[in-house]
Amino acid sequence: MQIDNKILIVNTGGTFNKIYDPIKGELFVDKNSKALDELASKWLCKFEIINILGKDSLDLNQQDREVILNTINKYLYNKIIIIHGTDTMHLTAEFLDSTKLEKKIILTGAMVPYSINPVEATANLASSFGYLQNLTQNGIFIVMNSLFGEYSNIIKDRKNGKFIIR
Repeated sequence: MQIDNKILIVNTGGTFNKIYDPIKGELFVDKNSKALDELASKWLCKFEIINILGKDSLDLNQQDREVILNTINKYLYNKIIIIHGTDTMHLTAEFLDSTKLEKKIILTGAMVPYSINPVEATANLASSFGYLQNLTQNGIFIVMNSLFGEYSNIIKDRKNGKFIIR
């Protein structure tokens, strides 16, 4: 029996969760990021947050994608948002689609870390919630920068540093 009235958020890391290390002078994925908890404390939606991996998406491999799949399968939720790095979001979406899950899954993230400027990350997460509430069919979707759709139709334009419709 699937749970339809709540949303599971699977947080895998990515730029959404990066913070600045003043000692090393670089950004890194904070495995203990409180960005989602901070957002959740202000929203009335019903959801559960699971933190896994804590990696930049460029560091994800097939084993990590299996961990994402196993996490999704472990829970009875029908509606899932995956916080994911933008560079390989499409690879995870393709992998999940190949497994023929009977769930509504949205991948989202941020091009700018929540810790530096929370606007984009918050907008992408909020847009994901809205889109997920209105989905009528199961599948794998991407929500980024005010674009919504099946994962194969929303791609990252690396030249211009934004997501576009294919």
